[in-house]
Amino acid sequence: MSLAYFSCRVVPGMGMALGLVLVLSGCADFSGIRTQAQMIQLQSLAATGRQANPGTFPQQRWWIAFGDAGLDALIAQAMAANPSLKIAQSRVIEAQASAAATGSPRYPQLNGEAKITRERLSENSIYPPPLGGSTVTMNSANLAGQWQLDLFGKNRAALDAAIGQSRAAEADAQAARMLLAANVAQRYFSLARLLAQQDLDRALLRQREQILELVRQRVAAGLDTTLAQRQAQAEVPQIRRDLAVLDEQAMLARHALAALIGAGPSATDKLLAHLPSVGIPQVPRQIPAELLGHRADVVAARWRVESELQGIREARAAFYPNINLSAFIGFESIGLSKWLSVGSRTFGVGPALSLPIFDAGLLRARLQGHTARADAAIESYNAAVLNAIRDVADQLSSWHALQAQLQEQMAAQAAVSSAYDLALARYQGGLSNYLNVLTAENAVLQQRRILIDLQARVYDLDVGLARALGGGYVAAGKAAPQLSNGSQTKTVSGEPG
Repeated sequence: MSLAYFSCRVVPGMGMALGLVLVLSGCADFSGIRTQAQMIQLQSLAATGRQANPGTFPQQRWWIAFGDAGLDALIAQAMAANPSLKIAQSRVIEAQASAAATGSPRYPQLNGEAKITRERLSENSIYPPPLGGSTVTMNSANLAGQWQLDLFGKNRAALDAAIGQSRAAEADAQAARMLLAANVAQRYFSLARLLAQQDLDRALLRQREQILELVRQRVAAGLDTTLAQRQAQAEVPQIRRDLAVLDEQAMLARHALAALIGAGPSATDKLLAHLPSVGIPQVPRQIPAELLGHRADVVAARWRVESELQGIREARAAFYPNINLSAFIGFESIGLSKWLSVGSRTFGVGPALSLPIFDAGLLRARLQGHTARADAAIESYNAAVLNAIRDVADQLSSWHALQAQLQEQMAAQAAVSSAYDLALARYQGGLSNYLNVLTAENAVLQQRRILIDLQARVYDLDVGLARALGGGYVAAGKAAPQLSNGSQTKTVSGEPG
């Protein structure tokens, strides 16, 4: 059901018919203008399933669980020196200042003015001779006050809208902090993976050089062919090439870390990154959907919706009368001798009423604009919710797939390690040559390379899941309104079906 509200002026002395015409056709109204978008309910999107091992919200400093003082120091430095964070904080201060300025019309305003003007008075104006036609000094000193009675909530709505934008800016700043911490951690683990791969390739290079020397000896003794020697020779430069590639990637990773912590490229040249030794983290199979409400980007989008809805209230209030109380007191005189005397006192007080009657559609157009912005804000919130759910589901799906990969890799690692032990035992017993030992060791090193990649992926996903769940975001001020209704807890699952 829609109600049409009117705001108009009925002129005293006019007939009732004229007043009725004004009401029906001459007054501004905002009937038929309303938001069309609907906010997504988290429960309608979340997957349901087993409640075993439910997820929990990350702690604010979730990265300390990795037990790496070097990583802790990098994130602390990034929080203190990263330019993007400083920009976000500046936007928070700007939004807070805007809210303070917007709230000022709700309170009485008092201004003082004093001026001295040398002026020639007109002979044909309000001043009779001898003042008329003479040049005099006009003096005034006044205190003027004004108070806008916010009877229809226009100023309150404007303040609430500005506060919503301020809260959104605060959430954006926190989102930037959490994203920065996640980026630093992921870059750090990427560098740790590259450094571990470098160590492995150096060991592999030494092993291949030993194989090459043994093949040369076998060729010289007539026990092997030149083809085998050429094949062994080709593997050595290949590994050196791989080492050069890793050197480049590691240097680029160091540069990226240096930029994140707000330092020059050489700041991380000597950084030794290590994969955590705290064991493989356990991932929940499902995440309660309510945890997504802790994401700073979702909270920021929710505050922007509230801000735009308050903007609609402000635009609607403009259809109603605007009442101001004003008063002044001071001194006015011609000449300085009696400027501040009792007879030069002046004062006044009175209300002022203004209301729209015909504005050629201006107020309706403004209200339609606010309504459209509210619809856009609601759809932006919906997009943020959908992205949040997809983000968490992606992380969980990758986690579940990676767990299967790790299990199979452990089996492969155990198999090649057993083969290496057997080859070494046969060599020590004189039943085989050392080339078989090196070949078995080569398989161990290759499987270890894969394991390093998978372990690095584990911690990358662990950081990604912490980021997807908001990275420990805690609202600095008033929390955003509830994101959804209903008491039934749903879950987000990365499992198929």
